[in-house]
Amino acid sequence: MLKGKTALVTGGSRGIGRAVCEKLAELGADIVFSYAGNAAAAAETQQACEALGVRVLAVQADVGKGEAVEALFAAVLREFGRVDILVNNAGITRDSLLMRMKEDDFDQVIETNLKGAFLCMKAAARPMMKQRAGRIVNIASVVALRGNAGQVNYCGSKAGVIGMTKAAARELAGRGVTVNAVAPGFIETDMTAALPEDVRSSMAAGIPLARLGRAEDVANAVAFLASDEAAYITGQVLAVDGGMAM
Repeated sequence: MLKGKTALVTGGSRGIGRAVCEKLAELGADIVFSYAGNAAAAAETQQACEALGVRVLAVQADVGKGEAVEALFAAVLREFGRVDILVNNAGITRDSLLMRMKEDDFDQVIETNLKGAFLCMKAAARPMMKQRAGRIVNIASVVALRGNAGQVNYCGSKAGVIGMTKAAARELAGRGVTVNAVAPGFIETDMTAALPEDVRSSMAAGIPLARLGRAEDVANAVAFLASDEAAYITGQVLAVDGGMAM
């Protein structure tokens, strides 16, 4: 149970982020989540979590910007006084083949996915170290482990997240702060739901468990790594991918 703890989830208004917010709220954690711009989706996530009996704060923030992250953490500490769990979930894609990829599309993905996780981990480190306790869970991707055509920027950003996870785990372990990553495979989201059925079937055929994952599958893994039961686990990457990366 996570009652009495405060969890901050970036990119928490939809998809995996929303599932993580709801799972942590179900376990009793108060929830703060950031969102990029979809206020309607953010309101739905907030209502869903509040219905589970916890306090919820939604903050619009671009996690790739230092001043926005500073304001986000200031709001968390002002409203809740502590941050026990950080889930770096915010991410974007700008897919294109290497030879056609625009520099701006590369930069945007790196700024949000990689720099955003760095900025949030940096901001969380000080209060967590003072508490001598904390859980950081970074959402990476199975493509960071196996590559994917048309996603040089995204694969690079998520591979970087894994490297940062291991480095931060070494730095923060002495203060009781664990840092781990979850690497989802193909997950049922708004994006995959829009794909043609033959494409979805082809994707599933390459997965040993023969189906796409659910956002809840990822949320369950995050909840475990955020819990006291995972106190002796740090610097690890847990693939939630139906066996794709093995």
